[in-house]
Formats: sequence, structure tokens, C-alpha cells
Amino acid sequence: MNSTEQTQLLIPGEATRRRRRAGSTLWYFFRHNVISLSGGLIVCILVAVAILAGVIAPFDAGAQAADRLLSPGGEYLWGTDNFGRDVFSRVVFGSRVSLLVGLICVPIGLITGGGLGVLAGVIGGKVDNVIMRVMDILFAFPALLLAILIAAVLGPSLTNAMIAIGIIIIPIFARTARAPAISVMQKDYITAARTVGVSRRRLVLRHVLPNILTPLVVQAAISFSAAMLDEAALSFLGLGAQPPTPSWGKMLGDARRYVTQAPWMTIFPGLAIMIAVMSLNLLGDGLRDYLDPSFRSRS
Repeated sequence: MNSTEQTQLLIPGEATRRRRRAGSTLWYFFRHNVISLSGGLIVCILVAVAILAGVIAPFDAGAQAADRLLSPGGEYLWGTDNFGRDVFSRVVFGSRVSLLVGLICVPIGLITGGGLGVLAGVIGGKVDNVIMRVMDILFAFPALLLAILIAAVLGPSLTNAMIAIGIIIIPIFARTARAPAISVMQKDYITAARTVGVSRRRLVLRHVLPNILTPLVVQAAISFSAAMLDEAALSFLGLGAQPPTPSWGKMLGDARRYVTQAPWMTIFPGLAIMIAVMSLNLLGDGLRDYLDPSFRSRS
């Protein structure tokens, strides 16, 4: 028995304490990764703002006042728009729309795309070829252009915009799930399990899904910000949220004619989009680093 083994026997729990000091827990990682922690905190603030929008906003998002294009300050913290609506209140309520889009679109892409990717990776053969060729066709179109096309065909509305965004992120999740699924199915223990008659369904539930969750979780965090950005683009073009629903992208679209006259109409919703997307990307990068096995081996 070497000295290291003797030390571990003499001091029970030392290995656990070392793993914690080395960053084996999620809290330890984010506590020592300021950038990722900042992103997570901003995301938490955005969620809180969306939930408490009715309490935080001083005015109703659709309430119109006589003072139009009023500059920021006084009663209207961020000024008013061309209809006399409080910009601050509309930005606060607009956070609900952006988060709702992510909460609906990402599960659509995750469940549908992830399921198709697992199906292609596990079954293989013609099924794999058919599924991935369809995904390649979807990838052949620029994502935003495809979303505009789908939303235009379905009609301008927030619901149709979310359907369009959900469709364009399906191939991303399909490819993300397929590669690790193929890798797992080629393992020796999978071959042995299939030899003794273990069903394909059991293999997927017990071995494939646990091994592909990590890349799917990271992709979900990144796709969340992409979905918010795509919704803002569609709403900017008039294909997303319709009046009087407050949406950051729609606010930017309405402010195009007043950029020089009332720049605050574009500055504040633009900052909201930038901060939301940036914080989600920082959180996604942090999750990727934490869940990466090579990170733990370096820690």
C-alpha cells in the first residue's frame, strides 16, 4: 500500500473534500467562474422581472397618455413612445413574451429533434438516412429565412412565430443527439447487452439517454437565447407578436421612424435583447465547461 492510499485510509472523507475543492460541484464551479455566474444571475433577474412584471411596471403596457414621445425622466422613467405608452413598462412586460418563446420553442426542438436524433443513431440504416436527409434539407436554408417563410405561410402571430422557431431548431437538436447516440451504441457493453436479448427500448432509456443529456442540456441553453433573438427578428418584421402585446422586437420595429426624434424607443428594448441573449450565452458556456469531462480532469 502506497502513502497516498494510507493517507486516504487514515483520513476518511478526504477524497470527497478534495473533489469539492477541485470543483466537482456545480456551485463550486459557478462560484469561481465570475463570467458564468454573472450570466446566471442576470437570467434569474430576468425571470424575476417577467414573473413580477405587474408589480414592477408602474403603468399598464397598453395604457396610452397624452404626452407622446416624452423624453426619459420624471414620471416616465424611460420616456414614452409614439402612442404615449410608457417604454419602461412595455420593456418589463416584454420580458414575458421573450421568456415564453424560449420556454415553448426549446422543448419543441429538444423533444422532436432529440427524439429523431436518438432514433437515427440507435436504429441506423435507412431510418438514419431518411431522418438526416430531411435535417440536411432544413439546414440548407438560413435559419431566420426559413422562420420568416414558415411564419409568413402560417400568418403573423406570436403562436405561429413560436411554431416557426421551434421547427428551425429541430435539426440542431437532431444532430446534437445523433452523434453521441451512435457512439454509445458502438460500445462493447451495448453489444453484449443486445446479445443476451436486452430490448432496444431498455438500452435507450438506461444507456443512450443518460449519455446524451449533457450535450442536449448545453444546446438547450444556447438555443434559448437564439429563440429569443429569432422572435425579436420576426416581431420586428411584423410576423411575431401583434399589437397590443408588448414585444422587444415589435418595439424596435415601431421605433424605426423615430430613431432620431426619440432614440430611447430603440435604446432600451435593444439593450434588453442584448443583455438577455448575452446572459443566456454566458450561462450556456458555463454549463458546457462544467459538464465537459476534460474540465473535471483539469480541476
